[in-house]
Amino acid sequence: MSPNTQVCVQETPYYHVVSRCVRRTYLCGVDHSTGRSFEHRRAWIEDRVRLLSSIFSIEVSAYAVMSNHYHIVVKLCPEDAQAWSSEEVLIRWTSLFKGPTLVQRFLDDQNLSPAELKAVSDCVDIFRKRLTNLGWFMKCLNESVARQANKEDNCTGHFWESRYKSQALLSEEALLSAMCYVDLNPVRAGMASTPEASDYTSIQERIEPKFDAEKAVAEQMEQGAITKFNLPIKPLQPFAEVINNDTQNDLPFTFIDYLELVDFTGRAVLADKRGAIESHLPPILKRLNVKSDSWLKTATQFEASYRSHFTKSPPSLQRSA
Repeated sequence: MSPNTQVCVQETPYYHVVSRCVRRTYLCGVDHSTGRSFEHRRAWIEDRVRLLSSIFSIEVSAYAVMSNHYHIVVKLCPEDAQAWSSEEVLIRWTSLFKGPTLVQRFLDDQNLSPAELKAVSDCVDIFRKRLTNLGWFMKCLNESVARQANKEDNCTGHFWESRYKSQALLSEEALLSAMCYVDLNPVRAGMASTPEASDYTSIQERIEPKFDAEKAVAEQMEQGAITKFNLPIKPLQPFAEVINNDTQNDLPFTFIDYLELVDFTGRAVLADKRGAIESHLPPILKRLNVKSDSWLKTATQFEASYRSHFTKSPPSLQRSA
């Protein structure tokens, strides 16, 4: 089925997305036939996901970048884009694409005729819709990585096996299951012994933030993957501090409960999976040395203490951040 027929924000804003390298070869890991390492490409994908989520009205709930595929759990937030001004929409879009000449003139504060302003307004409507669209998010992610990889390999052709696969998460149970599945992927594959040791995953990033936004922006600019970037970096979708029956924008469970559930699930030994968390290891909260008296402060001030890169942005962007 076409992804467009599978995505309906009215039914659910949450989706689990998977994209796999062509022929299922290790184009992001280590080529076992030649011994050549492509591990750095996993960082390309992680950086691209984080920057795109800051441009699009899409929250990243969980992700894991593996050797030959990646998983993302996202939340679509079209209501956020509706609050953006016309200038903000154009600034976001031209972070990825050069944009029409009229749009460039508008952003340069040049005088435009009424007919030209109408054309710019039409562009704003189109770009606003695209910046809420999962298909455009995935297009901007996969095409960029494919171009970088082909340039590095000095070749042409497909890098990804297919466009991408999406799965609607219709309940809180489905969302929680998908996030646990994604964060435990390296453990199940035998690539890591514990979730906190799993590189290029959201759970490791939440436990000990390492994302260097300034470096990611500089590298993406150098590669031509973005044209400019003067937006605040969006953190991963936060967990709820308090669970209630009202509609919540945050993930509908607490981070401490999620950690314990991931740890519990990861200890299950599955016949069709290579890895599991060793039974002799202490619980994850003890491994992380999390103390109950300091946990609330850490959890509630996560975004404030998050090591991210903020550049000067227009007042409209600062208000929406």
